[in-house]
Amino acid sequence: MATTTQAPPAAGRGARPTAVALVLVLGSIMITLDQTVVNVALNRLSADFAAPLGTVQWVATGYALALAAVIPSTAWAVGRFGARRLYLVAIAGFATASVLAGLAWNIESLIAFRVVQGVGGGLVMPVGMTILLRAAGPDRLGRLMSTLGLAVLVGPLAGPVLGGWLIDAVSWRWMFFVNLPVAAAVVALAARIFPRDAAGARTPLDVLGLLMLSPGLAALLYGVTTGGDRGDFGSARVLVPVAAGALLVAGFVLRALTVRHPLIDLRPFRDRTFAAATGTLALFATGYFGTMLLLPLYLQVVRGETATVAGLLGIPFALGSGTAMQVAGRIVDRVPPGRLVPVSIATALTGFALFTVQLSADAPYWGLCAAMLLMGAGGGATMMPAMTAATRGMSHEQAPAASTTVNLVNTASGAIGTALASVVLSTLMSGLVPDDPDGGGALQAVHRLNPRAHDVIAGPLADAFQHTYTFALGLLALALVPAILLPRRVPRK
Repeated sequence: MATTTQAPPAAGRGARPTAVALVLVLGSIMITLDQTVVNVALNRLSADFAAPLGTVQWVATGYALALAAVIPSTAWAVGRFGARRLYLVAIAGFATASVLAGLAWNIESLIAFRVVQGVGGGLVMPVGMTILLRAAGPDRLGRLMSTLGLAVLVGPLAGPVLGGWLIDAVSWRWMFFVNLPVAAAVVALAARIFPRDAAGARTPLDVLGLLMLSPGLAALLYGVTTGGDRGDFGSARVLVPVAAGALLVAGFVLRALTVRHPLIDLRPFRDRTFAAATGTLALFATGYFGTMLLLPLYLQVVRGETATVAGLLGIPFALGSGTAMQVAGRIVDRVPPGRLVPVSIATALTGFALFTVQLSADAPYWGLCAAMLLMGAGGGATMMPAMTAATRGMSHEQAPAASTTVNLVNTASGAIGTALASVVLSTLMSGLVPDDPDGGGALQAVHRLNPRAHDVIAGPLADAFQHTYTFALGLLALALVPAILLPRRVPRK
């Protein structure tokens, strides 16, 4: 795609990219706010809709499925409609779907509206990254990416606390309605600040590739989550979609390597840095984001805390993540990723290990919060430097494909991790409580327990959460392998 957008004069170049980045931060805050609020609300949604964890987790996984389905077409859509216009439409669509989700009348309608919401949300991050990549020079990319990372500080800090208060004091519906004023502000500012897209060369949409990759990813995730719902990964309802999804994704890869205009350009994977960075992101994101739903559930299901308290106790994790992301973003232009990222992963791994060994029905909160600071700091210092390393060397023509691929890896990995975590937790919990007569699963059975019966199984319930966290430890350890292949020297400007 041609990039003929006028470069601002040297004297003014600093102001425009920074203003663009700050608007993108506001839009990203809305997305991260929504994601973190939903994690805190899963227990309440399960109780209000009398739905099992395997079904309720689709409120998060269905959203992620939609993100994964729409991201592959982002690079084409940017070329066809322009990044600025596409971003405005995505924000408006996300806000509309948020209102619909707040009006949901049952768990099925809520999941459906979350899928629609995911279509808009799936465009926001990759299109925003494309806008930022085009506005920033490679020597300033790390600093501006860290500015964009403010969303990862503000959203997770404010989301669980605000969401928990809304859930306890008002209604879970307001955790979706709150997106509307934020979206209105983003649209107004972006329409005023973002530069208009210059005319560029348009490439045809790889429709066959789209029909292979998006359904393939969806089928894989559906198979994994269905296996968790039924506790049986050997049934045809699980194996068929998993096999079909794997074949479709493999077919897409073969097609992308041979057609002239693939849906996603896989040529960046020939670059060792890009391949190592995306490999690191895939493994790390699966373990790191896959456990996000566990902490609020542990606090509410095992410890009996309210949604507000669960949100407050999650602050150390978000504070560590956001602060470390800001620091890492400012030094990644001077410290090579091959030295920074492995240390960051080791920090997260240490935090997860300390958190996991402490987890029990009466673990002191100060110890858990201290471990969460390390967990968050390691994650914040890993994600943005790895993403910067993957995209730093990309030309303006490669920027849409590179940012799309990086966001697709993050989204798909997080969705798979969430599905795996819910599968493992549901399986472990099902052996601790009698089956719910209404088919609500283990989580509903726990909700029905009287206080004395709950106290009896609180310890085994905590053990179930502890064992679920162990899968994240293995994935984070594996992420060290591609991380040590990242460049150990700062690229020359």
